[in-house]
Amino acid sequence: MKRPRSRKGAPGIIEVAARAGVSPATVSRFYNSPDIVRPPTRRRIEKAAGELGYIRDRIAGSLHNSFSGTIGLVVPTIDNTIFSELIEAFANRLREQDRTLLIAAHGYALDLEVAIIRSLLERRIDGVALIGLDHNIVAMDMLATRDVPVVSVWNYRGDSALPCIGADNFEAGYRVTKHLIERGHRKIGLVLPPRSNNDRAQDRAAGALAALAEHGIELDPHHNCESIYDIGKAKAVVTAMIGSDPPTAIACGNDVIAQGAIYACQARGVRVPDDISIIGIGDFRGSAHMEPALTTLRMPATRIGREAAQTLCAMIDEGAPREPVRRAMETTLMERQSVRSVG
Repeated sequence: MKRPRSRKGAPGIIEVAARAGVSPATVSRFYNSPDIVRPPTRRRIEKAAGELGYIRDRIAGSLHNSFSGTIGLVVPTIDNTIFSELIEAFANRLREQDRTLLIAAHGYALDLEVAIIRSLLERRIDGVALIGLDHNIVAMDMLATRDVPVVSVWNYRGDSALPCIGADNFEAGYRVTKHLIERGHRKIGLVLPPRSNNDRAQDRAAGALAALAEHGIELDPHHNCESIYDIGKAKAVVTAMIGSDPPTAIACGNDVIAQGAIYACQARGVRVPDDISIIGIGDFRGSAHMEPALTTLRMPATRIGREAAQTLCAMIDEGAPREPVRRAMETTLMERQSVRSVG
């Protein structure tokens, strides 16, 4: 049977209505406010749309209701597992809300945010989620001028001017370092990501240093290192750190760096955790299956992603609340085999 077509060659709302045996207005209500359409009618419309291959034209609809149904998510990187769980949860929640995700990465170069945000605005996004709290002021002004809702994801601060859904990264840095101290370690190394344009790294470093200071532990400058989120780079940094007078434990900025640290120890014949204990932050997929299994602080990426998407959708549908939404998501210490007690 030949499918009826609109003048543009694709089935439209009139064709769907005819096949479902309802009015075009009812089909329009189904797509804009499905809850007010009776379930049997909804099922007929869904069946007709599926048979016809109808695709809703959100952009055309946005000319009337100002909404495109598209949300932007800007992340620093999609090159490793850091944000994969978050992205998946965020996208899944949007899909449940009948919304579409556009994703972009700036490679930790905040200057690129302006071009990215401009591109997203050209596509008439309804809202945008950004990782962290430090952002290009021009990009933020562009969003504010157009009254586009924004939510910050992954980092939480109680005084944030932006709505934020994430973990307290100061607490994260503090907790992993405190765990090493509680296991008897006093000669502790830190391998953290560069702190420029990265508020999460800044907070984790501040938390780690606070834990050391609280217990009167002086950090050897040779044991205070930086590495980008790259296994090979982290391996090189830790190889140099443990070459002479190594620490008994290393707190890493995340699990990617921790994995590089373990490889560095293995390459030099240094046993983990017998000679050096290693702890990470993140609990990425695979961290529990490393050899040895990595002790790490679990960041609730799935919960953060879902909560952030839900919050942003509510801001779009209901308007931004007078006071920014700020939600701290609880982290969990996953004690495994890469840390041991000393002393």
